[in-house]
Amino acid sequence: MENIQEQFKSFIQKYFCFELSHSQQTAVDDFLRFIFGTKGSNEKTMWILRGYAGTGKTSLVASIIKALKEFKIESVLLAPTGRAAKVFSAYAGDSAFTVHKKIYRQKSTADGEGKFSIGYNKSHNTLFFVDEASMISHIGEESNFGSGHLLDDLVEYIYNTSNNRLILIGDVAQLPPVGNRVDGVASISPALNAAFLRSHYDVEVIETDMNEVFRQEELSGILSNATIVREMIGSKKKQLQLLTEGMPDVARITGAELLEELDSCYGKYGMDETMVICYSNKRAAKYNEGIRRCILYREEEFSGGDRIMVVKNNYFWGKEQEDIDFIANGEIATVVKVRQTAELYGFHFLNADISISGYEQDLSVWLLTDILFSDAPALTYEQHRTLYHNIENDYRDIRSQRKRFEKIRENPYYNAMQIKFAYAVTCHKAQGGQWDAVFVDQGWIKDDMLDDTYWRWLYTAITRARKKVYFVNFKKEFFPL
Repeated sequence: MENIQEQFKSFIQKYFCFELSHSQQTAVDDFLRFIFGTKGSNEKTMWILRGYAGTGKTSLVASIIKALKEFKIESVLLAPTGRAAKVFSAYAGDSAFTVHKKIYRQKSTADGEGKFSIGYNKSHNTLFFVDEASMISHIGEESNFGSGHLLDDLVEYIYNTSNNRLILIGDVAQLPPVGNRVDGVASISPALNAAFLRSHYDVEVIETDMNEVFRQEELSGILSNATIVREMIGSKKKQLQLLTEGMPDVARITGAELLEELDSCYGKYGMDETMVICYSNKRAAKYNEGIRRCILYREEEFSGGDRIMVVKNNYFWGKEQEDIDFIANGEIATVVKVRQTAELYGFHFLNADISISGYEQDLSVWLLTDILFSDAPALTYEQHRTLYHNIENDYRDIRSQRKRFEKIRENPYYNAMQIKFAYAVTCHKAQGGQWDAVFVDQGWIKDDMLDDTYWRWLYTAITRARKKVYFVNFKKEFFPL
């Protein structure tokens, strides 16, 4: 057994390329204990790998996954969102899927709502890696998926067949799932909380923390400021001191400088690699409107070339294509061509060809445009029910409720993709993604809002940037004189 572990460790070192730091070595040892160690009385085991930005967590996980292939150990890569799955796939060098796509299967219902139940897990003796696990929610919510508790369903799916194990990877300083708060303040994500997992799922948990920031990264302004903000979490301090002096990858700008800097980044990095991250949907909507009008000079409400974000999973468009099972909430697309508009059922629709990064072919889809400039994140439950019932009136001649529902479920307007413009997004929508240039606009922040929720928001926003981060309209008190 020792010989196998040493061989495995040598493969990890080979793919990692750098000398392992102390915390990275600890992580490797814990992983080897996780997969090769003697099992206790509990057959269900998990490994939590927590690591801050700059600790090498991403590179280490990629090395582990490549080493598993050498030993022909089966693994499945998962992430909470489509964008996060693409990032995971890129750095791990293997296919990655959204959690929803992997664990749920659609079933027919007669109440007008598509329902998805937990599918049967055919995998045995398999390691399931879940990246960006800080986004996995345990809070019950109005949902068409399984129990409505994603973490519960994930655990049930993985352990419903023999000798599978779950690996949860994430950063505890990032924003937890929406609604995961204690006394009104964002708390540690349940999927990264070993005590929570043990008590709720009766599992054996090995946990590892990677806290050392790479020495060669210490001069990075992005990582330096991310570390400063992270250390505010739990400190109850309110005197933030961000650094920009002598750091070419960090800048503080005013609203008057914003348009020029944004335009410059569009030219330098490209529109696809530039993002504005806001504190609220309302502020993101104002940014999207302003960018389209003042930088892109687009007078039409919607036009070819626009960047859009899907704000609700869509299982209808693209299902005929082999490489698309569904279009996930958070996917960013570009409008190639606008074909026609329609006002039906009390809503506004638009037919267009769109291009989604990572997919070979463009899609011709119907888009629902009512929420483009809305402060709401997506259609409300009431709006969705109204749309359903208005469309149902077209099929009243069909007596069978089941057959009527089947007709509605294939209606292109009922399945119209819900979208918002994607030049600016909220931090929750940005989570799991990264861009070369990120503009962080917190809006109006009062002193009593400077709590752990805010620090996690700011840390998450900063760490979305690869090459440059801009602090927009931040208070001068946040910077040294």
